[in-house]
Amino acid sequence: MPDADWTPAGLWLAVVASGIYHGLNPGMGWPLAVSAGLLERNARALVTALGPLTLGHLLAILLVILPFALLLALVEWRQPIQIAASLIVIAFGVFRLINQRHPRVLARIPPTQLALWSFVVAIAHGAGLMLVPIYLGLCRTADLDPGHEAAGTLIDANLTMAVLVAVVHALAMITAGGILAWLVYRYLGLRFLSRSWFNLDSVWAASLVLVGAVSLVLTIASQA
Repeated sequence: MPDADWTPAGLWLAVVASGIYHGLNPGMGWPLAVSAGLLERNARALVTALGPLTLGHLLAILLVILPFALLLALVEWRQPIQIAASLIVIAFGVFRLINQRHPRVLARIPPTQLALWSFVVAIAHGAGLMLVPIYLGLCRTADLDPGHEAAGTLIDANLTMAVLVAVVHALAMITAGGILAWLVYRYLGLRFLSRSWFNLDSVWAASLVLVGAVSLVLTIASQA
């Protein structure tokens, strides 16, 4: 298989891996699904809670990615856009490393409003930003030939890719989180949840810096 064929596969793997990471992170909401199941004493309540959590996360991803999808129609500005996106991701990662306090607005959202809660949490953690360099890389590997670089065609292609990236990531996220929530609800219990709580915010912030830096280096190198 040619080397070029591995690039899209690797990028899609990164989309799925970041989704799994988000799903396993308690900060993204799977304990709320466990709580719903325990309060209702019904596994169906747990599964039902996963829907709003998925929707909120998906909308947060799209909110961040879609503007870049529109900007990529400006083909001549593609490299500056990629560089700017990489720098934004790095800057946000550094900010999260320095300031790890959760936004106060999260405390004002009732746990029953799962979709809104999931949306705000994903925005606050920069969930969509992690995917921006990956998304831009996928668009680069799927560039249209010069005869089809009309703005309308590019926008349609970029928007389709943006939605696909967001959906794949959100599905990976809720699958991982849902499985963990079910295991805690059905087998591990609240004792596991209280003793084994883990916070991956620092690791996530460092990952943002790493992904942004790698994207920046690759973008500059590709134009050298």
